[in-house]
Amino acid sequence: MSPKQLVQEWVRRFNDADIDGLESLYAVDAVNHQVVTDPLHGRAAIRRMFDIEFGRAKMTCIPENLFEDGEWAILEWRDPAGLRGCGFFRVQNDQIVFQRGYFDQLSFFRQQGIAVPESYLGA
Repeated sequence: MSPKQLVQEWVRRFNDADIDGLESLYAVDAVNHQVVTDPLHGRAAIRRMFDIEFGRAKMTCIPENLFEDGEWAILEWRDPAGLRGCGFFRVQNDQIVFQRGYFDQLSFFRQQGIAVPESYLGA
């Protein structure tokens, strides 16, 4: 599976809130770094993040652009409420080995009605 095809499958599983399916797309030692948080190391940590996020928010990823360059796929996305972001996925042996995402977490929290944690504001 090409990086672009894998990310297309990732989007499908994300939109289905298919945590088991998402987890299976990551290498056992994958790193997921959403720049608003510390990097997560390993498939189990990435799964916990999806458990938390899908447990507290309704999330939908609408691809706007999806590019592929070698081992990398680059996804520019939006959600139905207008939040936008992008993600970079490095794919090896048909699994995500590294992911970095950029989005405005404060806008996400407000949009979803999630209380902003004290630590988020540097307190």
